Amino acid sequence: MSHGPTHEALQHQFHSLDQQRESSTLGMWLFLVNEVMFFGGLFAAYIVYRSARPEAFVAGSHSLDIGLGLVNTVILIGSSLTMALAVHAAQTGRRRQLLGFLGATGALGTAFLVVKGFEYAHKWHDHLVPGPGFSFPGPLGGEVEMFFALYFAMTGMHALHMIVGIGLLAWVFAGAWKGRFGPQYFTPVENFGLYWHFVDIVWIFLFPLLYLIGRH
Repeated sequence: MSHGPTHEALQHQFHSLDQQRESSTLGMWLFLVNEVMFFGGLFAAYIVYRSARPEAFVAGSHSLDIGLGLVNTVILIGSSLTMALAVHAAQTGRRRQLLGFLGATGALGTAFLVVKGFEYAHKWHDHLVPGPGFSFPGPLGGEVEMFFALYFAMTGMHALHMIVGIGLLAWVFAGAWKGRFGPQYFTPVENFGLYWHFVDIVWIFLFPLLYLIGRH
């Protein structure tokens, strides 16, 4: 059976680019479901300990820099917009716009990590990193340490996903630079967009849960 001209991106195990795209997209969604389960465990631990130590979690949250958290929230919302525009540019064959929007997404992701690095440095300076050197004034110090243990676990894993995402973005950008993507074949850009949006959504949950406890 003939399937028409073969595109260079078509892998031998698929009959068409449409079939390849559907399989790749399904694989990405399955991966994201696995990621939801992973972060779900962290969120479950957060709920349990916050319910057991509400006052300590409020005290710990109020020691976070809400301004830096808000800046990072705006940055990631902006990166989701540029990533969506990059996918659209790939689908419509606009290579220059694709490169521009991918570059903007990478710049925003890097800016997020830089801001998070400054925030971590402040916590280290203030002795708020769980461990032998942890110090928090008042009678809730020991319980507040659990808040910061979850804070670093949750935001640290999120930051790791951001670092992986920037690495993947560099690979997608290289493919776009070589002109690999267009109306016929844009699956890598689209699937990477799904990953990037997922990481952004995780932060949208982390920000209020960690930074806005007890604030009005």
